[in-house]
Amino acid sequence: MSNPPLSPDGHVADAVKGNWVDTIAPEATRPYLRLSRADRPIGTWLLLLPCLWGLTLAMVHDGQASWHDAWIAIGCAAGAWLMRGAGCTWNDITDRDFDGQVERTRSRPIPAGQVSVRGAVIWMCAQALIAFAILLTFHVNAILLGILALLPVAIYPFAKRFTWWPQVFLGLAFNWGALLAWTAHTGQLEAPAVVLYLAGISWTLFYDTIYAHQDTEDDALIGIKSTARLFGTNTAPWLRRFLMGTVGLMGIAVIFSAIDDASVMAMVLALGGPWAMGWHMAWQLRGLDIEDPAKCLQLFRANRDTGIIPLLFFGAALFV
Repeated sequence: MSNPPLSPDGHVADAVKGNWVDTIAPEATRPYLRLSRADRPIGTWLLLLPCLWGLTLAMVHDGQASWHDAWIAIGCAAGAWLMRGAGCTWNDITDRDFDGQVERTRSRPIPAGQVSVRGAVIWMCAQALIAFAILLTFHVNAILLGILALLPVAIYPFAKRFTWWPQVFLGLAFNWGALLAWTAHTGQLEAPAVVLYLAGISWTLFYDTIYAHQDTEDDALIGIKSTARLFGTNTAPWLRRFLMGTVGLMGIAVIFSAIDDASVMAMVLALGGPWAMGWHMAWQLRGLDIEDPAKCLQLFRANRDTGIIPLLFFGAALFV
């Protein structure tokens, strides 16, 4: 396979053209911001939204909201940006040899020669330390959960080497915020947060399988495993299963959250979240073409809206 030449301005292949990193960020910072995927914000959204689900459902659960919850939301937003950046940097460090062999990823900063491995390690540690400083402002139990979250983050880049289900490990890492934010609000980890976490993992299996279909040919050549390669032409039925798992588990999490103190109207409104989310996922399924990488990327990015939908319903439930 012949590869096209790398972009002379360092633009990464799957980043949106004209993004702020490529256009207005100081030139010296651009390779590091690209390492953090700052030119591709969808990942930050996918990391942040489970945090906000957990926070809002925790407020529905105990009927309490304070200014500290506003800080939890702000801290989660900043932490999502930083830890997504640190995680992506770690991923690029561990995958640097693979990335150079895949057309979509060969323009990333390390294989493209824009950043050294040493520079990437320093950048990763800087992001993680700032995120840790934010974490220290939360409840002690949330701090402990935040530290424990480093385990799935560390394992994920290696998962595609030993399992056909690396998306499960991504789900474990990307949805941890549902546990953390719930605990930051209530001071303890409870069953509704765990069920919500499982719903998020099912959602991740849905969207990241779509994402992985961009690279199936290159992944097969270099021996990288994924659910996209595992499912192949049976992807749509599997995605329907993940859709049902997401909606069902999130519905159970809502019921567990609201059953003690929330009004019937609040519960019904909150249950509209997973219902509407499921319809948005069904819309993605109708438009899916696993042979069209551009369409797969478009649908993957649409999951920002997928995740915002239940958040709007959960937020509305706080006011009834």
